[in-house]
Amino acid sequence: MSTFLTFLAGCVLMVVLVALAQRLLGFRAQKSADYAKLEPPVDIRHHLSGPIRCEGVIYGPMGRVTSRFTADMDGRWDGNRGVLAEHFTYDSGTKQDREWRLTLGNDGRITAEADDLVGAGWGQQTGGALHLNYTIRLPESAGGHTLQVTDWMYLVDDKTIVNRSQFRKFGIKVAELVATLRRVDA
Repeated sequence: MSTFLTFLAGCVLMVVLVALAQRLLGFRAQKSADYAKLEPPVDIRHHLSGPIRCEGVIYGPMGRVTSRFTADMDGRWDGNRGVLAEHFTYDSGTKQDREWRLTLGNDGRITAEADDLVGAGWGQQTGGALHLNYTIRLPESAGGHTLQVTDWMYLVDDKTIVNRSQFRKFGIKVAELVATLRRVDA
């Protein structure tokens, strides 16, 4: 019995160490300051403005693609307040609309609201990157689950942003999204 308990304690310790390493070294360990000198600098009033085309994939918890999508977006700004309308089409044929209401503070802080968020999201734009953290409620057709989301967006050039998002339930990653957003010339 003691061999089993030793094995079990070793497994628990390994799980704790892996979780700690991911928290301290992985995706969620990124900070805005990590990208402060990354050029060109992102400004959501410019880079999330006008027509935008998005293509992406969603990975399930085992790292396999579970869904592909395209989206047509349109951003409109009045000073530091903006609306980003998104119209998604998934490979299953499902369509989804979301309207983000964004506010940019003079210090680069971002607050975000949308009808399917639980409370407000918050984030920061610094250098060539921005991040958002929020809690989203999935549609009933997708289970109605509430997930914690971390978005990181990296400016590639004046017209292209790469977005990487992780979705967690009880701290466990259940999905990841990778997408490219490209401003469309009007």
